[in-house]
Amino acid sequence: MRRSRGFRSKTRHKLQKVKRPGRSNPITRKIQNFEQDDLVHIIIDPSIHRGQPHPRFHGKTGRVIGKMGKAFVVAIKDGKKDKQLVVRPEHLQMQK
Repeated sequence: MRRSRGFRSKTRHKLQKVKRPGRSNPITRKIQNFEQDDLVHIIIDPSIHRGQPHPRFHGKTGRVIGKMGKAFVVAIKDGKKDKQLVVRPEHLQMQK
């Protein structure tokens, strides 16, 4: 029998939501807008599967380099390689 190695494998703790009262998915996270060259943190919202980057990029910081539909193109450095991720705004936070 082979073990399943899906997109969200080994993410039991990484993709857990903190239980707290109030709205779990505020609309403001969905309609937030970023300009080109903004620094953003990739924080995956596990309750929204659409536009989610791979869990290995959770917690990384990147630079917005463009827009693709409703999503943003974020450039990050993964080791020595430069990568471009297409991420929806629900999974992004502006760097303070």
